[in-house]
Order: sequence, then structure tokens, then C-alpha cells
Amino acid sequence: MNMSDSERTRPVIERMGYTWTDNEEEASLLGILACSVRQKAIDKVYSRIHKWNKRKDRQNLITFLTGCILPADSERFLKLFDIVFPMSELQELPNIISQYGIVTPVSLQAKSKNETVYKKPRLSELKNKSDVLEMNIHIQDFWHIHPEYTSSFEAFVPIQNGCDKFCSFCAVPYTRGREVSRSSEEILVEVQSLIDKNYKSITLLGQNVNSYGLDKKSKKIRFPELLRKIGEMGIKSGKEFWVYFTSPHPRDMTDEVIEVIAQYPNLAKQIHIPIQSGNDIVLKRMNRKYSVEDFRKIIKTIKTLIPQATLFTDIIVGFTGETDKQFENTQKIMDEFKFNMAYIAQYSVRPGSMSSRWDDDVPQQVKKQRYHTLTEDLKRVSFANNKQMLGKTFRVLVRGKERNQKYLAGLTEGKINVRIPSSDSSLIGEMMDVKIISATEFSVAGELV
Repeated sequence: MNMSDSERTRPVIERMGYTWTDNEEEASLLGILACSVRQKAIDKVYSRIHKWNKRKDRQNLITFLTGCILPADSERFLKLFDIVFPMSELQELPNIISQYGIVTPVSLQAKSKNETVYKKPRLSELKNKSDVLEMNIHIQDFWHIHPEYTSSFEAFVPIQNGCDKFCSFCAVPYTRGREVSRSSEEILVEVQSLIDKNYKSITLLGQNVNSYGLDKKSKKIRFPELLRKIGEMGIKSGKEFWVYFTSPHPRDMTDEVIEVIAQYPNLAKQIHIPIQSGNDIVLKRMNRKYSVEDFRKIIKTIKTLIPQATLFTDIIVGFTGETDKQFENTQKIMDEFKFNMAYIAQYSVRPGSMSSRWDDDVPQQVKKQRYHTLTEDLKRVSFANNKQMLGKTFRVLVRGKERNQKYLAGLTEGKINVRIPSSDSSLIGEMMDVKIISATEFSVAGELV
């Protein structure tokens, strides 16, 4: 989502008259698209802005901050950044900069036209919960911005923004607002454009992607139907490409979604579905509103209808009150569901979330130990999955070169990392047949067929 946001931010800035530079020291406008989901990311923002502010003694420099920002973080950052605004207000950035008081390309344009500017409220000015949850009221304007894709063969297409689930550990409703679905017509036009340009990988994005359409009471199209329409577009085009989506919520993962994925060849057979914990008591405290048995039924349907599908998940260890026994239940589900990949995080308190009111009573050392233990479990399960690929041939999207330049790096349809002994740059962006000849814990290696 952060990468997708950046693809819409850059063209807005370039239309102001700015030119992109890869050299940070040359820039007169510097911005960050932040993520308040984890404290580590916010710590990096503090480090960078302190460095930038030291430069202001010797040059004119404007700094801005947007992205996923908690109100508490926003209040502190307002004292450090020149401009702080919610992503949904991106189109106001030229107006804000034009009246900032520093001579810039856009301020000169505005002055010559004698323009007056209206500045909408910043995120930090949203004082109460109802205000915060309406912060994405202008998100449709943001979606109307034509993105400047950073790749010629992989693209992200936002279809939904915000979340109504209010998981107790999560800050998303306070950084992104309530769920808003993008127009299906706009989504299909953007996807068709990418198909026409021969994009090979298209990812549908949303904080709660499979709740798409549930906020549109008068509209009939829902996530399964959106996938079906894209599947039909793929068949009609006759082109080879894969469509992914992230992240879904187990509560909204219906059998119909799985049936549609099974039906259309261009809907990728890879499903990322966050379980977060393997213990029902912990899931209840997380306000996830499903049980391990509910999740088990979803996995059973996937394995029945799409037996070749790879399974990715998210897991939090050390959540408030998590006991050793409850953590052991999470270890058990790693073996039971045999995830190909799991993104494991140590619980950290997010200001504003429900769990921030509770004691963070699992010691940091215990969190680290559980993280390392579960990572070892994942390595074992992932390695077993990868060894089953040996001797088989898979379609692989070549994405680039590895650092040593002797290998190409690619992904299977199931997003398994593949190393290919070749330095042929002309293959980047192409789909190739690769026979798997070796496997490691998180990747495989193969030779071009």
C-alpha cells in the first residue's frame, strides 16, 4: 500500500514543476510516506527528519509527511515537519506548498496567477474518534490521480481503503479511517489498461480487501464479482498474467471467493490470509471475531478447490496476556496448515488501539524467544513445502538480478522465490519455464527449460 501511495504521490509533485532526484542532498522538497503500524518504522521517520532539519541552516528546504499516521504521532511530527497531511488530501499539496513562503516552482506559478488557496484540515487537527474515522472522506479524489508506476511489469491497484474491524491491536482505523470502496468501473479500467500494456503481475490492494463493496449498500458488486470480472478480462485478452490481492480478513473470506479463484487461470493461486494467533482466547482478545475452527474451514475449502495454492499468513507473538500454552497452540497451527510463508511480528503497543489500554505484560525477552521459536518452525515447514517442488517445472516471473549478478531472481505464481543461474537481463519482466533442481528454507533454485 505504501508503494502504491507513492506511485500517486510522485506525479502530483512533478506537476508542480519539481524534478525527481535520486540524490537526497540535491532535493529542495523531501517527503516521507510513513507507516504507524509498527514503532520501528516511526523511529526511522524521527531519524530522517532530524537529519533533514539540520540542512535548513544552509538551504531552503520543505519537508512533508503523509501516509499512515496515528493522531498521536502526527501531533509530534507537526513540530518537526513543515507539512503534515492525510494521504486522502494529496491533491491539496500544491496549494499548501504554493503559500508556504519559500520560493519554489509552484509558489512562483501561484503568485503569477494571483491564486488564493484553501488548506483543508491536517490529520493532527482531527480531535475526536468520529473525525478520525472520516479522515478518508476525500479518498476518491486520491484514486482519481493517475499513478506513475515504478515497474513496467508489476503494478498495484487500490480497490479499498480503511477498516471497520477494529482489531484491538491495530491502528489502521485511526490512520486510514473507515472502509471506503473504490468505483468498480475505475478499478476495471485501470486493470484493463495494465493488461493492454502487458503487465504480468497485478495486485489488488486494500486494508480489508475482501470486504470490498460492503460499504456500498446500493451497489450489488462485491469482491467475488470483482474478481470474476477481472478473470473474464483475462480470458478475453488471451494474455498471461497473474492477479493477486492483499490483505483479506478471514471473516470475509467466503467460499465464493475461493471458487472464483479456482475457476480463472489468471487469478493467482496464492492466498495471503492472516490468522494472527492459533489460540481462540487470544483471537477473542484481539477482537478478530473468528475461531481457529472457522479458519480451519477456510483452509480446508482452499485445499479442496485449489490444492496447488500456496498459503501465506500474518502472526503476532507476545500479544497482551499470551501464555506459553497459548503460544504453543500457534506453533501447532503452523504444522497443521503448513504455511508457505508467515510474516511474524512481535507485539508492540499502538497508541489509540484498544489494547494500548492494557498492560503490555509479556516481557520483551519472551517475545523475542517466541519470535525465534516460531521462525524456526516456519523454516522447517517452508523447507518441506519447497522440497516438494524438486524435479517439477513452474512458470516463473523474472523480476531482476541478484546482488552477485550471476543469478536472476523470480517468483512462481505462488510467490515462491526462485534463483536462476543466468545473467541475461533481457529476461527481466518475462515469464519463463523453470525446472526446480534445489531447495532451501525460503527459496528454490532452477534452470531455464
